[in-house]
Amino acid sequence: MKLISWNVAGFRACLKKGFDEFFKNINADVFCIQESKVLPEQFEYLPDGYEMYLNSAERKGYSGTLVYSRIKPLSVTYGMGIEEHDHEGRIITLEFNDFYLVTEYVPNVKRDLSRLDYRMIWEDDFRKYLKNLEKNKPVVMCGDLNVAHNEIDIKNAKQNIGNAGFTYEERGKFTELLNSGFIDTFRYYNKDVEKYSWWSYMGAAREKNIGWRIDYFVVSQNIIDKVTDTQIYDNITGSDHCPIGIEINLK
Repeated sequence: MKLISWNVAGFRACLKKGFDEFFKNINADVFCIQESKVLPEQFEYLPDGYEMYLNSAERKGYSGTLVYSRIKPLSVTYGMGIEEHDHEGRIITLEFNDFYLVTEYVPNVKRDLSRLDYRMIWEDDFRKYLKNLEKNKPVVMCGDLNVAHNEIDIKNAKQNIGNAGFTYEERGKFTELLNSGFIDTFRYYNKDVEKYSWWSYMGAAREKNIGWRIDYFVVSQNIIDKVTDTQIYDNITGSDHCPIGIEINLK
């Protein structure tokens, strides 16, 4: 199975910047999207052979997740079932025969860290959500997690310590997730590779490759050996993020 994840920073905008070409060329079995920023009535992209699942934020033009799957899931769940967290369209869970696939768009703490306390609550609740799913079958989770975990995951680490996306608190919560029984697939298979998935629009950051790796595929420990490929498609533009992907064989 080929799985792709991409924060498109507005789906309708990304459609005008080459999304369709990448979607067709990559030929994914499941394609997960974060920051879709669309409501159901604004939606028109329905490629042949795929089921579409959309979780829109209540606030127009904000957040949202979207999944295309050509394998019909056993069930689909929106949100994590906690009122405090389920108004911004940040989670979709698809249940397949052999695993759960969860796509997540983690709340940004904001430049002034004003949402850091909320983010800590989100992280704890989401980790519990994943562990509850894992009681039934393994979990594959992907998305924009809005954190560069270690210094290798960010170009200018020292200058960014304490900044949004690289606070000790956010990085610590990602460590807690991994310690609870999950594995960062890209880093597991690419111990020393410096590749990024997000670049600021300022200062020609992408041209200079001054980036952050904040988009991830994370899997339950007991299926890491089923992951046969991991990719960061950093040559693909269309958003301030690039797509990422894995191939996994659970048969």
